[in-house]
Amino acid sequence: MMEFDEVEEEEEVEVREEIVPGVARALSPMARRILAMNPSPRTGLGTNTYMVGIDEIAIIDPGPMDQGHIDAIIGCGGDLIKWILVTNGSEEHAGAVPELAKQTGAIVMAMCDIDCDVVLKDGQQLVGTEFRLTTKHLPGPSAKNVGFMLEEERMLISGDLIVDGPSTAIGPPDGDMAAYITSLESLRKLRLKRIAPGHGYVIEEPKVVVPEYIAHRLEREAQVLKALGSDTKRVEDLVPIIYPDLDEELVEMAEGTVWAHLIKLRTDGKVKGQKNFTAV
Repeated sequence: MMEFDEVEEEEEVEVREEIVPGVARALSPMARRILAMNPSPRTGLGTNTYMVGIDEIAIIDPGPMDQGHIDAIIGCGGDLIKWILVTNGSEEHAGAVPELAKQTGAIVMAMCDIDCDVVLKDGQQLVGTEFRLTTKHLPGPSAKNVGFMLEEERMLISGDLIVDGPSTAIGPPDGDMAAYITSLESLRKLRLKRIAPGHGYVIEEPKVVVPEYIAHRLEREAQVLKALGSDTKRVEDLVPIIYPDLDEELVEMAEGTVWAHLIKLRTDGKVKGQKNFTAV
């Protein structure tokens, strides 16, 4: 669920190894990634499926219902797959859960509203033979978005809270901008070494990136207030002001994010209105 900002200044482009769909890539001694074949404006390159463990494997976010992707997961993990976890219940992250569970017999663990064997709680741990995964409730992109901390490596598998890009698109009513910023703030306390996002490349400098995410959202909030001014405006009136020359396929996501900002600003007492908003 990546946002739609374009880089305004020319920067030196980092050359990164291509992420190839369907191919397992080792990220660390304990974690591998397989990219699902579902690229889109919402999912970027596609959904990242993570495999944690060696002798026993936990699959995190098996992605959409795509037999080719399921075959790639099973081809890599086979009988060692013991658990299936999801960061949120969207089709992009969890569509393959029933079929993967059927084919592997793995235990399904989730906080979101999908059929599962174990309902996760914040702080709950999954302990494998070589690893510990701690559940972190990180609402904002959705009410029940969670991350999983691989304790041995201090790597957070973040779901949609963090993506490899400027920010995450937040769409009410399930998405909540205030909760999103609070969840981002909570990452400062986790002593993170890396973040493995729901979409895109691993983030190697969380101490730099997390404050950038927070600053970006606060800058966008200021832009929304400025665009609103003293006039009454609707969400669809604000989007072209804040995101000029936006591709048509991104408009719906932009409207959701602006709406999320307006709801937060209304809660903060800085704007008033339900469908038509004005600054206080």
